[in-house]
Amino acid sequence: MKLSKYLVATLKEAPNDAETQSHKLMIRAGMIRKVAAGIYNFMPLGLRVFRKVEKIIREEMNNSDAIEVMMPFVTPADLWIKSGRWDIYGKELLRLKDRADRDFCLGPTHEEVVTDLVDREVKSYKNLPLNIYQIQPKFRDEIRPRFGVMRAREFVMKDAYSFDVDEKAADESYSKMFNAYQNIFKRCGLEFRAVEADSGNIGGSSSHEFMVIADTGEDTIMVCDKCDFAANVETTPVIFQEEDLKSENHKKNAGAGKETPEIKIEKISTPSITSVKDLANFLGIAEQRIVKTMIVSTDQGLEAVLIRGDHEISLTKYKKERNLEFVELANDKEIDELKTAKGFTGPIDLEVKIFADNAIKNLVSYVAGSNEKDFHLLNVNHNKDFKINKFFDVREAMEGDRCRCSVDALLSSTKGIEVGHVFKLGTKYSEAMKAGFTDASGKNQNFFMGCYGIGVGRVVAAAIEQNNDEKGISLPLSIAPFEAIVIQADKKNEEVLRVSEEIYNFIKNKGIDVALDDRPESPGIKFKDAELIGIPYQIVIGPKSLAKDVIEFKNRRTNIKEEIPIDNLNKLFELINE
Repeated sequence: MKLSKYLVATLKEAPNDAETQSHKLMIRAGMIRKVAAGIYNFMPLGLRVFRKVEKIIREEMNNSDAIEVMMPFVTPADLWIKSGRWDIYGKELLRLKDRADRDFCLGPTHEEVVTDLVDREVKSYKNLPLNIYQIQPKFRDEIRPRFGVMRAREFVMKDAYSFDVDEKAADESYSKMFNAYQNIFKRCGLEFRAVEADSGNIGGSSSHEFMVIADTGEDTIMVCDKCDFAANVETTPVIFQEEDLKSENHKKNAGAGKETPEIKIEKISTPSITSVKDLANFLGIAEQRIVKTMIVSTDQGLEAVLIRGDHEISLTKYKKERNLEFVELANDKEIDELKTAKGFTGPIDLEVKIFADNAIKNLVSYVAGSNEKDFHLLNVNHNKDFKINKFFDVREAMEGDRCRCSVDALLSSTKGIEVGHVFKLGTKYSEAMKAGFTDASGKNQNFFMGCYGIGVGRVVAAAIEQNNDEKGISLPLSIAPFEAIVIQADKKNEEVLRVSEEIYNFIKNKGIDVALDDRPESPGIKFKDAELIGIPYQIVIGPKSLAKDVIEFKNRRTNIKEEIPIDNLNKLFELINE
């Protein structure tokens, strides 16, 4: 590829709204351009990286016996109604009507469409197992699109769906896809972890996220220092044992007091104090002595959850434990309906079901809201002052929490970017949509399903988050926009032009993806662009080096330079393929 005939749209500065390194660098390198919030053009250089990731994904999927199809981007509401997700998916589902006033949506995922497809085409157990995949645009109307293509509203996903005769066979398909994903991300040169995760809107019995380790990651991952456990912070189990409550360490941290009949509830004025930190400072106590009362809105109505002051609620755990279709923090209007005051909500006389995290279980004489603006209560005790319907693990894990593998194994946190997600769906969709096959005995059975997604653009962005420096992008060879670039350091020198063309053609004929920078730009601009774009190998042709019958070879990732004799060009091929 000759860059004089290419669209190279590099910039010196990134726009002010670019937050992460990948967002800044993809714009500066001319890889993407914003069209609207969360919607981007992939420019020629960005598309080259995108296609290389896509190629790796397609090869590994094909190697795993998956079959590629293309399903529609616009999907009918009828299928979503049939699965039960039309009303519960949420505002991320962009709905529209056609000219006949029929309901459709832009597909955020394709469980409904693929289940209908396979139900129509597969009738017998003899046609199973089956794994169908596509690489196709998706749309999710994110409330806050950000980080460039990392969290875009329109994006391209590789989504695959497996169909099996029973749970054992479905587990084998899941394992096959799990291994394929590991191969994909290894080939992309990524440092990643497979972590236990929540199934979210997709549903199913269990799932794993593939996280690229990066300081700028949106997700917090908890990892064990003794075993290979890794999980999203929202799903990491907090190991709670009764003996923990009796330990001196717990008493010190939780501020466990003594519940006695003589200690009465005391209402105190706390004007405009709505945060745990401010309340703890005002009262001169530890945050662990404060109990937060969180009101949540669910498909079963409003409910209350008690969390220790220094902990954060996990709505993911709450939804799973309560077997809810949806859950979110209540809005101001819903809080007002309970005749309580936002920031001062407490559990006493609250006319909803009350649930509590395990850490509250043996906590006594604590501080809670009064349900009256500008007032809190001291010396509150559950069982005596109000009833808790059930205790369970409902908080996010923290650094120093215990791992399930051992009493002396502690969890630590790191940041990650989700690039892939695999789910065990079981019969969730096939039962709802009455999709199935005839087994060996002639009986009708529902498909056992799995689904497997990779965000192609997210892989590109995550790779850049892991591979950059002060000069720009430094991608692995497997997904770099070009593997090598020949730079003409003097556009007016005939010998430079002749030799650079010869070397460019030599490298290209060796099957290497190479660019020739023959633009009428200064050498300085060409060098900076090559560094910014992240091309792994640079071959510089200039009059000074030619006078010595050599060319200059530079490794972008190591910054090592080497002079190669012109009569030994095979050395170039060897260096690029090391």
